[in-house]
Amino acid sequence: MKHRILVLGAGYAGAFAAGSLARRLSPADTELTVVNAEPVFVERMRMHQLAAGRERPARQLTDVFAGTGVRLRVARVTAIDPERGTVAVTGEDGTGELGYDTLLYTLGSRVADHGVPGVAEHAFDVAGRPSALRLRARLDDLDGSGSVLVVGEGLTGIETATELAEARPGLSVTLAARGELGARLSPGARLHLREAFDRLGITVHEHTVIEAVGATHAVGADGTSFPADATVWAAGFAVDPCAAAAGFEVTGEGRIVVDDTMRSVSHPDVYAAGDSAYAIGANGRPLPMSCASAGHTALQATDAIVGRLTGRPVPRVKKTYIGNHIGLGRYDAILQMVDGGTRAKSWFVGGRKAARVKAGIIRGSLWGVTHPTFGMPKRKRRLTATTTPAVTPAVATAPENAAA
Repeated sequence: MKHRILVLGAGYAGAFAAGSLARRLSPADTELTVVNAEPVFVERMRMHQLAAGRERPARQLTDVFAGTGVRLRVARVTAIDPERGTVAVTGEDGTGELGYDTLLYTLGSRVADHGVPGVAEHAFDVAGRPSALRLRARLDDLDGSGSVLVVGEGLTGIETATELAEARPGLSVTLAARGELGARLSPGARLHLREAFDRLGITVHEHTVIEAVGATHAVGADGTSFPADATVWAAGFAVDPCAAAAGFEVTGEGRIVVDDTMRSVSHPDVYAAGDSAYAIGANGRPLPMSCASAGHTALQATDAIVGRLTGRPVPRVKKTYIGNHIGLGRYDAILQMVDGGTRAKSWFVGGRKAARVKAGIIRGSLWGVTHPTFGMPKRKRRLTATTTPAVTPAVATAPENAAA
């Protein structure tokens, strides 16, 4: 009987891991299935660009996994039963249940509203393709003018504010920061950031906490009202509560606690990677939610799964966090390196050179995910393509009207 590997989520971590497992494991011995809520791979690092108006073609996951033997189920995960080794899913073709012998949990993260009234009803975000397109449609309705408030001074907030201001110069763009803008950057990089905001005409309100969001404005903790035809919420991320509900050992925020091979410390047949995993980096500190962390943790998880299924030693990936690349529109960016304590180093790279490096990093990440057959012998590609269907047939148990 084949060993069933089930990968939940096909973001940067999940899609890369699935392709790597397909290359390295024999289809005669393993059955590999990926569950994802959307039929396309979402370039999350480019969703702010999509919202601003740039064209970002969607890559169909059936095309990504063609010739790999990976089975795809387009559905949402609703529950996990680790005692039975099953996952409940629901999609356009109804609800069903998938069994596993090894589970790789890579469901990623979503926008955290922190319980702020009005965020769910009125705010926009760039955490996914549908939400980015919703913001784009709203900006199109404004017809080149109007006001946009971006809430959050993290990387997502900075990149969104600068991209919108550059791509749609008729907009009045404001950013609300809980603390100081660029506080974790080196002095030089912080100055470069502020100069970019000034050049793009972005207004910044530092030490401002937004406590409510309405359809046409947002309200600060001190009662100040910020007019906004569109409020973009970029004030942090949260993970799916599915892992905690399943009984896995998780952190207070719901991330799965793993050992240094990305194996769940409470359930040995479960691995986690990407934003869903609470992993300790080479510096002894938790890895942040980021694309870089997704790469390290996905690589380690696949190494561990392959090693344990084949009886080979499990190598240890050095999970390092070396810095941040921050886009400031199409032609400007900041590359800020950090030390072992994640403190900003004194030097940075800014301007067009940094923008080219960042664009190269994003292209490289996309290429690595969307070319899972790279290095796979042609004979194995033919074998997997002819013996395994690309889409897992539904096991419907009840009608479901909501789209996956």
